[in-house]
Amino acid sequence: MGMVYQRVLLKLSGEALMGSLGYGIDPVVVGSIAQEVAKVVSEGIQIAIVVGGGNIFRGVKAASAGMDRATADYVGMIATVMNAITLQDALEQAGVPTRVQSAIAMQEVAEPYIRRRAIRHLEKKRVVIFGAGSGNPFFTTDTTAALRAAEIDAEVIFKATKVDGVYDSDPHINPNARRYKTLTYAHVLNQDLRVMDSTAIALCKENNIPIMVFDLSVSGNIYRAVMGESIGTIVGGVCEVS
Repeated sequence: MGMVYQRVLLKLSGEALMGSLGYGIDPVVVGSIAQEVAKVVSEGIQIAIVVGGGNIFRGVKAASAGMDRATADYVGMIATVMNAITLQDALEQAGVPTRVQSAIAMQEVAEPYIRRRAIRHLEKKRVVIFGAGSGNPFFTTDTTAALRAAEIDAEVIFKATKVDGVYDSDPHINPNARRYKTLTYAHVLNQDLRVMDSTAIALCKENNIPIMVFDLSVSGNIYRAVMGESIGTIVGGVCEVS
């Protein structure tokens, strides 16, 4: 194991922040994530974060219940800023300088998203958390993660999830489900494996940004992934299946 990456993007789902709670934010979980990110930063690695908002509000679910889709997505974007500010507080309590950049103007609580400023923060060893998604409805935070990774020249996207990689079927339903170690973007798209949404996968493919999917619930996994340990599934490059 050795340091492989210099600048990375970590994608956290909103659900990851609520831990075992049914709703909201678990301070213990957020504190644990902050400690792991702090350890990564201490190794001299630049890290940006995109966080979802599903622990507070899910735009797609609200839209399916009759709410205007664009309005629902905007509410979801605001939820991601709440998560971003919470994570910022935990990181700064862990001694890590952190900036939140919002794609929707909220000057009292966050900087506006400015690409060059974000890169400068990273160069100064500050963690940058991107909130409010892309600032546009109809786009997921997965797509935002791919977009921001391309914009800041991140070498890889780490997608922290509730499973330890990508499987050929749902491991919660099929005990014989096979976990892949490596996959191509094309295989993920063709087999509809739902690693990230298709727009995000296409963006990563076009910009040659690999995606590592791993289990966030295992203590130390963020550090292991960033330091190059073979955990989870890597999308991009070779494919172990035809």
